[in-house]
Amino acid sequence: MSKPKASLLPGDISLDSLQRAFPTLTQKLDLRRQLDTIKPDLDKIEERLRFQVQEFDPGISGYVSYALDSNGKRIRPALVLLAAHASGKSAPQHVDLAVVVELIHLATLVHDDIMDGATKRRGKPTAFAKWGAELSVLLGDCLFCHALKLSSNFSDPSIGRRIADAANEVCSGEILQTQRRFDLKMSIPEYIKIISMKTGALFRISTELAAVLNECRPDEVLALRNYGEYLGIAYQIYDDCLDLVGTEGSTGKTVGTDLAKGKLTLPLLHVLSQSNATEQSRLHQIILHGTVENRTELLAQVIERGGLKNAVRRIHHYLDQAVASLQVLPKTGYRETLVGIPRAVAEHVATLG
Repeated sequence: MSKPKASLLPGDISLDSLQRAFPTLTQKLDLRRQLDTIKPDLDKIEERLRFQVQEFDPGISGYVSYALDSNGKRIRPALVLLAAHASGKSAPQHVDLAVVVELIHLATLVHDDIMDGATKRRGKPTAFAKWGAELSVLLGDCLFCHALKLSSNFSDPSIGRRIADAANEVCSGEILQTQRRFDLKMSIPEYIKIISMKTGALFRISTELAAVLNECRPDEVLALRNYGEYLGIAYQIYDDCLDLVGTEGSTGKTVGTDLAKGKLTLPLLHVLSQSNATEQSRLHQIILHGTVENRTELLAQVIERGGLKNAVRRIHHYLDQAVASLQVLPKTGYRETLVGIPRAVAEHVATLG
């Protein structure tokens, strides 16, 4: 059966001109000013992460070192440390928490790249591209297990249980997302629930458990929990937008995989929610069987019908909620740095909305 040649736009508009007209994020999100406030702490995290390589069998240490040698922003560890300072003080246990959270995050990235068939992550080949799926699955498993082993060392056993719960939530969210690929009946609330699980969970425990370790008041713990939750949701919506309009130069990773793999992200779900049955059927055919050209036209339709702008509005909504959550904390420079992170994200995505 031949693939459909559905056209969503007037025939006199070339694909090249469409692509040139797409809004794009060509610059990386820059959080250096915010993270410089805790640079000595982040240096400790890097040192501790490098030390973890020694905890593995020498035969696999090279693979582990490659996974840990990241050009990433270390946002989750940074949130642990900033929340610690903002809610009291940073202690050695906060460094332990930051390392555990980052190990879990890196494990999920290894597995994500396998599922997405991604060949580039943070400007270098993925583990999947270098060594294939079988070895990469096991590498991700090793990172997960090592993180959970480290989490058992906290003096308060409830910390380890909460970390395990969050890791389980991340994996459950990934399963639900995979289960709902190509599902045009998925609603926007269902999408928000999934990204709250797969991304929000690690952001949430980063800030919440930092406050728990400082033995903060319940309202302060809740405030930092909500901050992490809202920031995590906003960050995932932003990441989903990057897959549509980002570049490999700005993201450091393979882009355009979501639509090709049938992941229905917020910009497309917005358009689907406004489409009648005939339009949805047409869109379904493009998502299932469309060519690259068809999908480029679909992206133009998503932009024309406000899908991207709607996603940016929602990003701003969650970022505003994250900032509002911090009002119960003492006014310190560290609280202002936590406020500065969502504001930097908001400024970065403003050009898309």
